[in-house]
Amino acid sequence: MIRTLLTLLLLAGLTQAAAAQSLYMPRDIKQAFAKGTRAPDGRPGPNYWQNRARYDITVAAAPPARDIRGRERITYFNNSPDTLKQVVLRIIQNIHQPGASRDGDASADYLTTGLQVDTFTVAGQVRPYTGKAGPATFQTVRLPRPLAPHDSVKFTVAWHFPISIESGREGMIDPTTYFLAYFYPRIAVYDDYNGWDRLPFVDSKEFYNDFNDYTLRVRVPANYIVWATGTLQNPQQVLQPAAAKRLRQSMTSDAVIHVATAADLARNSITNQQPTNTWVWTARDISDVTLGLSNHYVWDAASVIVDAPAKRRTSVQAAFADSTLDFHSSVKNGQFALGWFSNASNWPGVAYPFPKMTAFQGFADMEYPMMVNDSPQKDPQFAQLVQDHEIAHTWFPFYMGINESRYAFMDEGWATTFELLIGRQENGVEKADEFYKKFRVNRWIHDAATAEDLPIITPSSELRAGYGNNAYGKPSLSYLALKDLLGDALFKKSLHEYMTRWHGKHPIPWDYFNSMSSASGQDLSWFFNNWFFTNNYIDLAVTASGSTITVQNIGGFAVPFDVVVEYADGSKATLHQSPAVWQANQQQATITLPKAAKTVALQGGIFMDANEKDNVWAQK
Repeated sequence: MIRTLLTLLLLAGLTQAAAAQSLYMPRDIKQAFAKGTRAPDGRPGPNYWQNRARYDITVAAAPPARDIRGRERITYFNNSPDTLKQVVLRIIQNIHQPGASRDGDASADYLTTGLQVDTFTVAGQVRPYTGKAGPATFQTVRLPRPLAPHDSVKFTVAWHFPISIESGREGMIDPTTYFLAYFYPRIAVYDDYNGWDRLPFVDSKEFYNDFNDYTLRVRVPANYIVWATGTLQNPQQVLQPAAAKRLRQSMTSDAVIHVATAADLARNSITNQQPTNTWVWTARDISDVTLGLSNHYVWDAASVIVDAPAKRRTSVQAAFADSTLDFHSSVKNGQFALGWFSNASNWPGVAYPFPKMTAFQGFADMEYPMMVNDSPQKDPQFAQLVQDHEIAHTWFPFYMGINESRYAFMDEGWATTFELLIGRQENGVEKADEFYKKFRVNRWIHDAATAEDLPIITPSSELRAGYGNNAYGKPSLSYLALKDLLGDALFKKSLHEYMTRWHGKHPIPWDYFNSMSSASGQDLSWFFNNWFFTNNYIDLAVTASGSTITVQNIGGFAVPFDVVVEYADGSKATLHQSPAVWQANQQQATITLPKAAKTVALQGGIFMDANEKDNVWAQK
């Protein structure tokens, strides 16, 4: 008897251990855990490391000439335990070259000759640029001397490229307005689980960068204003005194200040009137820098408190054509978004970490550190939603250095979630939820194509069809389902623990999974396996017998739902079921009512059902 009991206890322990380790883990990810760079409890491991660099960049533009010229000094620090014999340069501008690999078609106005390297030095030695020729967005460069652990190496690069006429994520907005992103050669990420990041940029997926320090100098003709990532170091040198004063006043103002109006621009009363001005910006411990410039965009600015205990403010700015109606509300919208996202009572409830946010009128609807490049919208509510979404990316991926090119759901899914949650505050729950269902869920749930139900964990780089749903809607639903499962307080505690552990670092999905389990004090492997490692979708069906309701989980996802009951005596009730109802049996849930039911209806809300015809039961 005792031996049998001990055997049963041992088997139970093994079963629990197996459940805690039940998530599929690729072999390269397993190696990272074995090396101690990642810990099983979701924290960075004791041997965690990441590399970084210091960039000093000077770039010159003189519209309407399309020639962009730059030079930079890069100091690259090898914090890894490995001796590096080569580095990989990211040259994303080469996506514009004919023949480059990209997921979409390219018009003639999109295509250019790409980025041309003029001079290249390593450790002070002039080197021939021997990177792989052709339209590649990364180039491997051998070092003249291996770079030992905890050593550094210096590079200098001079380059030029023609800005593309057709603007997407970057390029020409109009003949005298440019938005420059990914405009400089950079060192690719070398990490603990994949080594050098050699994924080609294909213009549909996004980016993976180290946290670096930047000094950015932008040389432009007089009367061109520059907006960029970072803190402007020389406003007195590039702005006339009155404009510099208005900019300074905006840093502590709740009211919107018009730093540069159309009338100011017509009088040439904003920038200093020398042939060229060099604007200087600095940014520390950040993953990228970008900039916009124009000689006719107006400039609004204000500020908002983002850290109430510290009374810390951040600058909120906007640059746009004066005729663009929705952008006149951009600063106010930005103030609300930054204040709301930063407030501990809201989501994510983590103070905005940067000193500034600028909304620049472009075409991309795209996020960058401290900047968003958004398109004009006729609907002011939709314009606000777009800006909310892009600003929300500050926390995912910029607060943490997420590998968007492999795991897009780790940032797009969260931005989609926060877009919904702030939208409920701005426009009411009903309208926000209807928009979310229409744009984030409807197309996926009513598309039975195989590609749409691939597991969310599928690397984004391997997806074309199904990428959007796997990056945005499906993972967002998983985060909202987990919020329902844990409850707001525990979900926020766990989320904050995950964010704190990986702030300024490079988390991967297993760090998220393990961190949420350890921080919540629950083994959530069953939930993450259900949502991220299966081909599930949402489809429930209900039947009843007397006071017993049976819900079949045909689609498989562990979703919350409401049971709307009319009892045989005519009384009614709505019974909420969290995803916990599926933990013991993910195919079927049995719900016992206090009395016999006459009719039963399942309501999923934003968790839209693929087949609603079997969501209702009525006593015959």
